[in-house]
Amino acid sequence: MGRLEGRTAIVTGAARGTGEATARLLAEEGAFVVVADRLEEEGARVAEDLGERGRFERLDVTDESSWSGLAERVSGECGGIDVLVNNAGVLHMAALEETTLADYERVVRVNQVGPFLGMKVVAPTMKRAGRGSIVNVSSIDGMSAKNGLVAYSASKWAVRGMTRVAAIELGRHGIRVNAVCPEAGSAEMFRPYLPEGLDPEVAASFQQRILKTQAKRSLSEKISDIARMIVFLASDDAGSCTGTDFLVDGGNLSGTYIKLAPGA
Repeated sequence: MGRLEGRTAIVTGAARGTGEATARLLAEEGAFVVVADRLEEEGARVAEDLGERGRFERLDVTDESSWSGLAERVSGECGGIDVLVNNAGVLHMAALEETTLADYERVVRVNQVGPFLGMKVVAPTMKRAGRGSIVNVSSIDGMSAKNGLVAYSASKWAVRGMTRVAAIELGRHGIRVNAVCPEAGSAEMFRPYLPEGLDPEVAASFQQRILKTQAKRSLSEKISDIARMIVFLASDDAGSCTGTDFLVDGGNLSGTYIKLAPGA
């Protein structure tokens, strides 16, 4: 018996990257997983791999009617929704003065409005059941800042705030809401900003401040770590965890390594 045997989970952005890894691990733990994404071919392939443990649903996270239709179908056919993982996200990299309003709004629609709509739509189903777990994927860029990420960072800071409000409002109904703040994500997010021929996984690693006190891990290993944290929060093992940020950042925000100081 897995930790999520008999549960139904929706994972957004599950066609690749962190969402795909999370969907696969949830299924391994016994959940029936709805692979929700706009990428139909890739998403259907992930769902096919899950066999009887999964199915694909096309979802535009920025559209309330798309969310409502998905929640109605899943709740009706599966008897409820036990877990929601708001993972879908987009990246835009540009200097503040070079970020257009359209650029900014596109990022906010996916990264901020998407989780808002997801939580709003699944809450009634979870309240009727008297239980549920919502995991919102934020970022270390929602806890600190980097140049060139004004839209992305703003959206990820907002996710943390929404998580706390939702945890307060839904807690009395047995629903836990948490945020995961990873240092890594899908390498595909970086592809539009790379020189031709540069490996996205290599470029993604350049975005991280790897501390000398931390063992180096590949991007795929980091994504696996994030998925394990999400599954933990989805399970009853995290029964006392709600309204909190969970860092999966390789120690990036723990402080600064000073080479000549004691303990180096």
